[in-house]
Amino acid sequence: MFEFEVRLFKDDASILAIGEGLLSATLPRETWTHEAHLAACSWLVRARGDIDIERELPLIISSYNVAVGGVDDDTRGYHHTITHVYIAGVKAHLAEVGHDLPLYKAVNALLLSERGSRDLPLRFYSKERLFSVQARREFVAPDRLSLKYI
Repeated sequence: MFEFEVRLFKDDASILAIGEGLLSATLPRETWTHEAHLAACSWLVRARGDIDIERELPLIISSYNVAVGGVDDDTRGYHHTITHVYIAGVKAHLAEVGHDLPLYKAVNALLLSERGSRDLPLRFYSKERLFSVQARREFVAPDRLSLKYI
């Protein structure tokens, strides 16, 4: 597996900029990293209670991808099952750390944890199931470990 350096956040403002850039589809494409995905999701969960994260995040991400020149098809772009695994991980993490911790510190702790790892979904899914067209297009249940263990 590849090793990646985790890019941490220095303040809440940098996370707010990512979240707002995602919603407005103005975030530069090169900024939409793994860390940005988890930061935006964390911000949406914590600060945007008006957004039903499980229902609305798929369209938010897909719309953003297309707006910045990306493609959402059967092999690239938005992945429904992976998104829902990370939503579950973000929610579990934020529930554990509570609301008193500044958002950037909560996100940095997430990024340094198993729940924030790039290979988190592979704890729960075989590669074949996770990277199937069906899993990209709709939520599929794990075949390795229940998501209740997230």
